Amino acid sequence: MSSLPTPAAAPAPTPVPAPAATRLPRVLRGILSLDDFEAAARRRLPRPIYGYVAGAAENNHSRDDNRAAFAELGFVPRVLVDVSRRDQSVELFGRRYATPFGIAPMGISALSAYRGDIVLARAAQAAGIGAIMSGSSLIPLEAVHEAAPGTWFQAYLPGDPARIDALIERVARAGYRTLVLTVDIPVSANRENNVRTGFSTPLKPSLRLAWDGLTHPAWLAGTFLRTLARHGMPHFENSFATRGAPILSANVLRDFSARDHLNWAHVARIRRAWKGELVIKGIMSPADAALARQHGVDGIIVSNHGGRQLDGTVSPLRVLPDVAEAAGGMVVMMDSGIRRGADVLKALALGARYVFVGRPMNYAAAVAGEAGVAHAIRLLRDEVDRNLAMLGLLSCAALDVGVLRPMGPMGAAR
Repeated sequence: MSSLPTPAAAPAPTPVPAPAATRLPRVLRGILSLDDFEAAARRRLPRPIYGYVAGAAENNHSRDDNRAAFAELGFVPRVLVDVSRRDQSVELFGRRYATPFGIAPMGISALSAYRGDIVLARAAQAAGIGAIMSGSSLIPLEAVHEAAPGTWFQAYLPGDPARIDALIERVARAGYRTLVLTVDIPVSANRENNVRTGFSTPLKPSLRLAWDGLTHPAWLAGTFLRTLARHGMPHFENSFATRGAPILSANVLRDFSARDHLNWAHVARIRRAWKGELVIKGIMSPADAALARQHGVDGIIVSNHGGRQLDGTVSPLRVLPDVAEAAGGMVVMMDSGIRRGADVLKALALGARYVFVGRPMNYAAAVAGEAGVAHAIRLLRDEVDRNLAMLGLLSCAALDVGVLRPMGPMGAAR
């Protein structure tokens, strides 16, 4: 195996004070919570693209359980505590982030918003929070790192040593410090919603697809045609070390090969080669968390992929305490279903050190670009701040399971 360059030291994100109130763009003035972005994005995006982002697998049971799990837990606040000096910043891998949440990796986000991967990464950097770029992206990873140093890179790797070596060498050469290996896609999921809405990868030209574009002129002109004019036809740029399929093609197929070969022996190989932080995303079992620790992994993300893989997988929140216990000294993070500041704090109380937010940030970028993502970050950050104060806590480190109780009928709590 070739010797890989050591990832360059990226500027460390630092806590960013809340900016002074500014006049929001008109499109954002009615957006009061992360959930509000979805309706606005649905109006702007063509049906296939909105369906791809919003949908999950089969009957969406896992996607829906991600939200239901949070609703089953309530808080027990303390009062008459001086919380005037509260601080929600957290430290990960020797870097301090302004909030305990970041932006999850989302594939083909440049189809939802113009230069979507860069928009998400820049907004995160400006706010002092973490962001993970998806390997299923349409902008070269080098361009995203140049625009926002400190962004993490997420890879879908096949069980092919030559392809593994080539991609991680490229990622290291680009200057990334944190590599996130997503491991819950051995095969493609049964996403019937994609078929129903006309989405595929690559997209197939059709009269229906053309009509979907024409009936959403703001997206057509502001995202798709603008991208074509300035950057040409988007391709999958980062699945492997070389360029992949175009996003629009009548015949070309996207390469999903050999992911069902990936196993812990490949993780050991990646750990030997990768000199930066190595994170595994998609851990749901305590046994797998223990194996990750044994293989020298630096952190894990407890995740069911937003409900987009195996339908019927429980919410990550339900397994988080057991996984965190098995993780030992590794950094434990979580995604899937985060929509409110209360959700962030519940996950932290159950053992996560950090959480990632997906779909709402994609919707925010689609609605108003970088300004939309910045507004989404502010909304969630302000909710975290208010909730810490009302819980009687000064910091995220003070959270533990003692602040939580079951919600619902009294009998359920006995």
